[in-house]
This record gives sequence, C-alpha cells and structure tokens, in this order.
Amino acid sequence: MANYAILTDLNRCVGCLACAVACKALNNVPISNYWNKVLRVGPNPKEEGSGEFPDVEMYFLVVQCQHCDKPQCVEVCPTGASQKRPDGTVQIDKQKCIGCQFCVMACPYNVRYLNPEERVVEKCTLCEQTIASGGLPQCVAQCGGMARFFGDLDKGIETFEGAENGKERIVLGDFAKPFTQEDVHQLPDLGNGPTFKYLLRNVKWQGGE
Repeated sequence: MANYAILTDLNRCVGCLACAVACKALNNVPISNYWNKVLRVGPNPKEEGSGEFPDVEMYFLVVQCQHCDKPQCVEVCPTGASQKRPDGTVQIDKQKCIGCQFCVMACPYNVRYLNPEERVVEKCTLCEQTIASGGLPQCVAQCGGMARFFGDLDKGIETFEGAENGKERIVLGDFAKPFTQEDVHQLPDLGNGPTFKYLLRNVKWQGGE
C-alpha cells in the first residue's frame, strides 16, 4: 500500500495563499476555520549579519494535518471515528463522530475543528477521493509557485509530483533545485510521527520551535 504525504519547497513558496483558498473553496470550510494555513516565519536576523535589513531572512510555512504515522487523534477517539488508513492518511468517519473534540485537543498542530453546523470534527482529508483516482490534492494542483508536491513516501520524495499551471505534472527530482537530506525538515515530532516534509535551503529552519 502507499504512504501518501505532501512536501513543500519553502524556497519557492511566496505566501500567495492559493493553497489555502483552493482548499477552503473546494471543501466548503466554515468561516474562521481552515484545513491548511500559511504562516510567515520571520523576518529574522541571519546568523552572520547585522540583524538589520538586508541581513534578514524569512519564509512561509504551510501547516495542515500531517497525517501522522502514530496519530494521537486516533488514539484518543472514543468511537473510532478518527482512523489511520492503509494509504497512510488519517480520516474522520463523520457517521461515528460524536463531536467530543478529544482529537482536537490531542492534535499537536491545532489543525482540527468542530463544524458548528454538523457538530462533527473536520480537517484535511488529503483530497482522498481525488488521489484515489490518480489526481493531486487541490492545494498541490493550485500552487502557483509550484512549491507543493504530492507522492508516496515509500517511493522517495524525489518522485513526488506537482503541477505547472494547474495542469502539467512536474516531478520534484527533476524540477527542484538541488538539496541534501539536511535541507529536509518536518514539524515537531511528539511521538506522533508527522509525515509531511518541508524543503528549506540556506535559511535557518524554525518550524520545529
């Protein structure tokens, strides 16, 4: 089976919010809630510099459900509504959700919320129906900066695919600027094993703080 995840090349992300807007529109996410959000990290002083412009650095960090290896949200769910699927994704069975929000409190990344109308918890599904038919998640397909890539971790991040102009497929290994393993990061691991990856070259990674 697959182990699906998203990689974001932070050196290419311009903070345009296209991923967040596309996700919100497609999934009818309620006002004041989100399935993914874009945070600005910085500007911060460079390690070697005056600490004043132009000796500063900044990047944008996309945060959403990390579809963890050992999701805490699944462990605390009393009804089995939160589930870890064989394809590596974490999904919510709304028929089983009772709106207790234990999973919301357990998530280290604050990316779950209670839908006020349906009284069930929602979050990023990784566009499960689309990827099941060979498509890309909406946030990847609509990334104007071509910074988002989707694929199977078991096949290596170099095989992850993105979209150019929302249509033609591009492969990370062929498209991205060279990077080393030290350039690959993830959000803080509190024993839950986040699977989403972030590329950041020549800028100090601060997403783990």
